[in-house]
Amino acid sequence: MSEIETIGTGFTWDELPVGRKFKTYGRTITEADIVNFISASGMLEVLFTNTEFLRDAGFDGRLVPGGQVFCMAEGLLFQTALQGVGVAFLNMELDIKGPTFAGDTIHVEVEVIESRPSKGKPGMGLVRTRNQVVKQDGSVVMIYTPLRLVKGRENLHA
Repeated sequence: MSEIETIGTGFTWDELPVGRKFKTYGRTITEADIVNFISASGMLEVLFTNTEFLRDAGFDGRLVPGGQVFCMAEGLLFQTALQGVGVAFLNMELDIKGPTFAGDTIHVEVEVIESRPSKGKPGMGLVRTRNQVVKQDGSVVMIYTPLRLVKGRENLHA
């Protein structure tokens, strides 16, 4: 029996040299997404549940929690660049640049800023990226710089 190829596997650390850039497809954030996220996470505060409060605070639309924007950005990356290769999320810095609202479509623009073999985990590498979450109008709403432990080519199927 011949081996069947698995498709959709992300990039190994050795395929992510410093300077490599790519972006994900976009995803529109819906009202249902917000309701599900705030309900599951317990973030049931008026900022996310009361449109009158938002209007009084000067917002013209249903606000998306920053934590949700981060989670959805990570989801876009797992579907494309990290599937089957990510081993550990080690740390990050995160900066929220602007609001995201229901109906906004986000995508992630990624630049590799650090890539090196792991000293403690043979066959794996440490990769840090600068991830910009961008809305449909081109505005950047979040920047974060995760450091991840990522499989190398030689242990991809291990």
